[in-house]
Amino acid sequence: MFVITGATGQLGSRIVDQVLTRVPADAVGVSVRDVDRAAHLAARGVRVRRGDFTDPATLVHAFADADQVLIVSAAIRGGGAVVANRAAADAAHAAGARRILYTSHQAAARDSLFPAQLTHAETEEHLAGLGVAFTALRNGFYASALQFVIGDALESGHLVAPADGPVSWTAHDDLAEVAAIALTEEGALDGVTPPLTAPEMLDLDAVAGVLTDHTGRTISRIVVGDDEWRSAAVRRGMPEAAADFTLGMYRAARRGEFAVTDPTLGALLGRRPTPARSVIAAIVAAAPTRT
Repeated sequence: MFVITGATGQLGSRIVDQVLTRVPADAVGVSVRDVDRAAHLAARGVRVRRGDFTDPATLVHAFADADQVLIVSAAIRGGGAVVANRAAADAAHAAGARRILYTSHQAAARDSLFPAQLTHAETEEHLAGLGVAFTALRNGFYASALQFVIGDALESGHLVAPADGPVSWTAHDDLAEVAAIALTEEGALDGVTPPLTAPEMLDLDAVAGVLTDHTGRTISRIVVGDDEWRSAAVRRGMPEAAADFTLGMYRAARRGEFAVTDPTLGALLGRRPTPARSVIAAIVAAAPTRT
């Protein structure tokens, strides 16, 4: 049985949908914190069980009879994320899974300036030490984050953020499809993968340019200091911990941590991955019409 965690989340739900195009529903199980939110999957014949990384006892039942487990990284900030991811990996191993997959990140490293990458690096190291086959899917930076980066730029005409650098923004749909391929096709991706990225990198100057092209009005890129940006974000209601976390993203970007592209994603998809420009176009199309 293929067991997938986080099956009601933005990435996990897409992975499940992709897997169901490849294998029968009765070969798929999902581990979710709220089983009611996965009722639609149960209706399709998927085995739905409650599993919570922060309550490892629940994973015993959720992962039972698993041949392979795909762990979608915990949506937790700070040291708790590593603890949660390790608990999930240990539970998959204890359940007898012969292979464990994990959604990592293209820039996973112990010395990253973006805290999330430290979590991924530590989780990868733990997986490698379990003595079981594993795949760490080094996903490109999720293009959906552009929604938050762009913020109110469509209204104000100003894309205000700290100094940044190029990022290979990559679509959830593409990464979900490749995760399904890795899970269901033996040997497609083993161990720590190459960066699974879209082919184009954009910094925020380029993002402002794409916004300008799609809106027909000038969107200016305004660079502000780290401290100024953090203070403004907190004043707008962002928790301090979240502001520090996000600031790490900008610092890592300007150090070049996300300035990488690789052909692996496109080769596995058999097509060109979704360009970030298309994601930005969708963000613009979904924005409220200005009056």
